[in-house]
Amino acid sequence: MSNLLVDVEQFATTLLSEKLNASFIYHNLTHTTRVIEKAKVLAEACKLNDLETEVLLISCWLHDTGYTKGVSKHEEASVSIARTFLESKKYAPEHIETVCKLIIATKLGHEPQTRLEKIIIDADCSHVGSNNYVDISELLRKEWELLCDKIYTESEWVDNGIDFLTKMHQFKTPEATVLWEKGKGKNLAKLLKMKKKLASSSKKIKQKKEELKFKKNKIELPERGIETMFRVTFRNHITLSNIADTKANILLSVNAIIVSLVLANLIPKLDNPSNKYLIIPTLIFVLVTVASIILSVLATRPNVTSGKFTKQDVANKKVNLLFFGNFHKMSLDDFEWAMGEMIQDRDYLYSSMKKDLYFLGLVLDKKYKILRLTYSVFMIGIIVSVIAFTIAFQMSGLV
Repeated sequence: MSNLLVDVEQFATTLLSEKLNASFIYHNLTHTTRVIEKAKVLAEACKLNDLETEVLLISCWLHDTGYTKGVSKHEEASVSIARTFLESKKYAPEHIETVCKLIIATKLGHEPQTRLEKIIIDADCSHVGSNNYVDISELLRKEWELLCDKIYTESEWVDNGIDFLTKMHQFKTPEATVLWEKGKGKNLAKLLKMKKKLASSSKKIKQKKEELKFKKNKIELPERGIETMFRVTFRNHITLSNIADTKANILLSVNAIIVSLVLANLIPKLDNPSNKYLIIPTLIFVLVTVASIILSVLATRPNVTSGKFTKQDVANKKVNLLFFGNFHKMSLDDFEWAMGEMIQDRDYLYSSMKKDLYFLGLVLDKKYKILRLTYSVFMIGIIVSVIAFTIAFQMSGLV
């Protein structure tokens, strides 16, 4: 390898490694080294002399350096970079012109005039005959998407590849044809198979969508979804109501036991003058427990409603027939009539369910607010009572 070729390799490698935009995932140093490798194979197969091989390899190293300036007119930019660099190395002017022509020859659609131009074109497109052609072409697809805003679907990209291999590309030298035409044919077969598979998948997806659409219309999924939503929400609200009642009953039982113990054991001892220091702490303790009992009862006390409605209420959709408090005093005939009217009216039915859910939520809000207050009173009251008893014992000299 000549000293100049070593310098060109180092220059191109540094330029493509440091100056090239990271979005160039196809036209990068990997692509350039692949072209160099295939150019060497063709140079040997075509029996090029040392000078021809040198000019060819220099052109291959520099043919994509123009991408460091951008996508537009990158061949011309590569020519400018190559000319400046080679002139700085005192390369022969006629060889520089040959290198520039070879770089321009890599432009898509260029008709080659010399054997070297044919070789560099074949080396640049040698990937069409490689085993990993599909993977390499995917890199080009992604690069176009990132840099050129060209977005292809899977089917469109496969069609693009088929058109390129069948209509736009052909090897320019007999040597390249011998080396890579068979691989190109295999890759074309792969693309045709992929197209057939994609068409089949697309057809199945379309059929599946039509089936789902039919089933959706047939079984009325939205109606079932609404019913499921109401059923789950009602169950959750009832569960929360049961939890609130259980908590209130626990507090009620605990405070009832405390009051019983106080009345049975502590109150009788207050008649003794020596125990008068216990009066105030005991009074605080009893008041706290009684307040907790009262709040617990309020949290669980049911609300009594009229239990009646009129036909005018049903006609105006003002009565919620799903709540027992609105119909428990009505006759069976009137209730059955009203339910029949509601069932026949979808809007009335859902309106009643929404009202029932809303007022159930209001009841839960009231219960949990009172329950939170009860727990707070009980907790703070116990703490204050203990402190009061402690102070009382200290003042009496027992502590």
